[in-house]
Amino acid sequence: MSDVTDLLHSSMSLTKTLGIRGVEATAERVVVELDWSADLLTSGGLLHGGAVMAVADTAGGTCAFLNLPEGAVGTSTIESKTNFLGGTKEGDTLRATAVPLHVGGSTIVVETELRAGDRLVGKTIQTQSVLRPR
Repeated sequence: MSDVTDLLHSSMSLTKTLGIRGVEATAERVVVELDWSADLLTSGGLLHGGAVMAVADTAGGTCAFLNLPEGAVGTSTIESKTNFLGGTKEGDTLRATAVPLHVGGSTIVVETELRAGDRLVGKTIQTQSVLRPR
């Protein structure tokens, strides 16, 4: 298991439950993956949209966290919009790549591209609030 996967599993327990793996995590780019699984399906044998969105939220939230301004203690997703453009089917690995679009003092906006192999299967834009100590 990679250090990135260990970080994800220790900070977001749902990632361990779903089997999400960390590939890369820098302030400029976060990459996570999830293999198609018979336990995570919707009709037609496709990976459930909720699982796809969890992968996108994991990548986006991690990207936002790695871009926190000085003095901030965390992030929270306040808005997330996903366009589903295709399905993730048996044998596929879903790969989410998140990059920051805006890094501010109160919000961070992240774009996440979702691919199954070479196929673009979704795009997510998230706004994350910057959490500060109370």
